[in-house]
Amino acid sequence: MAVTTPAAPVLTSPHRSANTAPSSNPMPPNIANAVLGNLHMKPWYPSFYPEDMIGGRKTDWLYVCQWCFKYTSEIMKFCGHCAQLYAQNLSLFSKLFLETKSVFFDASTFLYYTLVLRPEPTDPKSHGQVVGFFSKEKMSWDNNNVACILVFPPWQRRGLGQILIAASYELGKREERFGGPERPLSALGLKGYLAFWSGEVARWILGTQGKRSVGIKEISDATWILPEDVVAALVQMDVMEKRKTASGNVVVSKGKVRAWADKTGVRAAPLIDVDAFVEAEDVEYEDDEDDDG
Repeated sequence: MAVTTPAAPVLTSPHRSANTAPSSNPMPPNIANAVLGNLHMKPWYPSFYPEDMIGGRKTDWLYVCQWCFKYTSEIMKFCGHCAQLYAQNLSLFSKLFLETKSVFFDASTFLYYTLVLRPEPTDPKSHGQVVGFFSKEKMSWDNNNVACILVFPPWQRRGLGQILIAASYELGKREERFGGPERPLSALGLKGYLAFWSGEVARWILGTQGKRSVGIKEISDATWILPEDVVAALVQMDVMEKRKTASGNVVVSKGKVRAWADKTGVRAAPLIDVDAFVEAEDVEYEDDEDDDG
């Protein structure tokens, strides 16, 4: 296939590899141990919790509510939160595992999307656990569909990051926001996005019938992935032939794409069910107060 090139039970935290951080000399964590609900994690980076709340510039233990992400240096129960406070608490906690996150307290210009892992529906009173999230600017001049994205360490390496990325692109498509994540990406973030881009490009190429030649722009328009990211995916997959067409276009081997998909376990089915999205106006809310006041 010729491709036209563009003009230019006990969950523990996995160890962070040395190449996941963009900085060669990252600051050490100011919190030695973080407990989210009943899960123990070892922070990777410092965060900016108020010193008077955690007992100084450094603390050995930080306890965080798994529902509202409120924090304390002692174990206690919290109830109730508002959206602004929730976003601040979520941002502060995520900074423990993100070196470059800079927005904590002024979250009013961002939208947050949380990934909730729900238990088996045997107990109707049981709640789901927030295992990751992504945020994006309400108005992005660069058309970024993600500002920050994270799956908390105990739930990493399960493909959940791919679900978050897929959701961000589907939302961007519905909003006609043609873009990608905020740059630069960390090494860990780039690895996740390359996996997503490659999977989407492979699905599209393998799904085409009767085409001997397609352009990068055609793939980009169909997948809503930026042209430069499509090229990065093709390079990552190593599916381009050394030869070129008479017009100078690169050639992608469909057989290599199929072999790559088989090797990496990429399936034809999409990562998410696009029909499962529920618009805000379709959600019904129950009033906590009686009708008679």
